Amino acid sequence: MSGNDEEERSVRAAIEGELRLLDPRVRARPDAVTELLDPEFTEFGASGRRYDRVSILAVTSADGEDVPAPVAATGMSGTLLAPGLVHLTFMTEHDGRRVRRNSIWRRSESRWRLYFHQGTPVNSP
Repeated sequence: MSGNDEEERSVRAAIEGELRLLDPRVRARPDAVTELLDPEFTEFGASGRRYDRVSILAVTSADGEDVPAPVAATGMSGTLLAPGLVHLTFMTEHDGRRVRRNSIWRRSESRWRLYFHQGTPVNSP
């Protein structure tokens, strides 16, 4: 396997995981969200709040009830930082609110899980 093949597969796996986490049907199921989060998960949300693996479940479960459609994600791209570590960047838009997002996905126990996420609101294009 070449380095490019590993990078493409790793980035694709991270993007697939990220898109699952944006799906309100997945977000409404705490077990499905937990499966996608690294045990050491940390998030700095667009609100400025810090979340860990336990506290984010209250937010994602509540979102699933209030959000009828997936959040629109655009410009998603990724880079393999090291074997088993992918950095994703993308934008989301929901109800006119745009957020620039960064995620770090880590492979452990043969599974890709979200290790770190940060959302930063964007006021202009």
